[in-house]
Amino acid sequence: MADLLTAEAVREELDGLMDWSGDPTGISRTVELGSFPDAVTVVDRVAVVAEELDHHPDIDIRWRTLTFRCVTHSAGGVTHRDVALARRIDDILRSAR
Repeated sequence: MADLLTAEAVREELDGLMDWSGDPTGISRTVELGSFPDAVTVVDRVAVVAEELDHHPDIDIRWRTLTFRCVTHSAGGVTHRDVALARRIDDILRSAR
């Protein structure tokens, strides 16, 4: 099982992520895309990465607004796996704009 990050470690990791917030119970980012199809395309790309990493975010789709939430449920909080997934989501979002 992955090791949980402390509150301080989560804060430090969030400093290196674009527009993410959270605490040891989970990290999240909300982003607005240009259109609903653009948002769905991003979700499709995140799904491919999530399968590759065998680590899946919670995703909320509201028209063209997406909210991603990363938490390692089996560990009961945020681990390095969540931070790695958040970085990959950031990469996808950068290339989508």
